Amino acid sequence: MAIIVNLDVMLAIRKMSLTELSERVGITMANLSVLKSGKAKAIRFSTLEAICRELDCKPGDILDYKNE
Repeated sequence: MAIIVNLDVMLAIRKMSLTELSERVGITMANLSVLKSGKAKAIRFSTLEAICRELDCKPGDILDYKNE
């Protein structure tokens, strides 16, 4: 997939666990794990906004594009 998800990188930078982010954002661990692994087919803007708010980052810090 050409879209790269750097959620694990941002979590490490912010020293936050996936569990903590899940609780703060109100998203299940399973859904965050799917997103983190890059297997998600879509993400709602409201979800992306909530993740960015909690990680104090921009969408481009989490999502990247790799031209294959």
